[in-house]
Amino acid sequence: MKNYSLIFVCMVVCLVSFASAKSGIATFYTKYIPSACFKNKDQGKMIAAAGDALWKNGAVCGKKFTVKYTGPRNGVPHPCTGKSVTVKVVDQCPGCPSTMDLSREAFEIIAKPVAGIINMDYKKV
Repeated sequence: MKNYSLIFVCMVVCLVSFASAKSGIATFYTKYIPSACFKNKDQGKMIAAAGDALWKNGAVCGKKFTVKYTGPRNGVPHPCTGKSVTVKVVDQCPGCPSTMDLSREAFEIIAKPVAGIINMDYKKV
């Protein structure tokens, strides 16, 4: 009986975790410094710029999100790598068509750069 209870709890946790993810669009960029949140301080390569809807006057500066590919947007065949990536928001991407503009290095973890723009799920870490 204990084993069944443990399995049930694990299933519920997985479903809640998946359900809490939000859908969005990801693109990538290559110039990381300076940034709106950290000016000229290097924050590494696993970073992102937040689009207007996510930015909320800088409230997401320094926040981390796990990002996962969910589908193509431009017809590039099989761009998905099957992985997810955790990124730190370091900048704003005003007027971007995407929810998050990932560093090229972060984008490459979840999709081939030739895709350029992808559908994604993201959730705050």
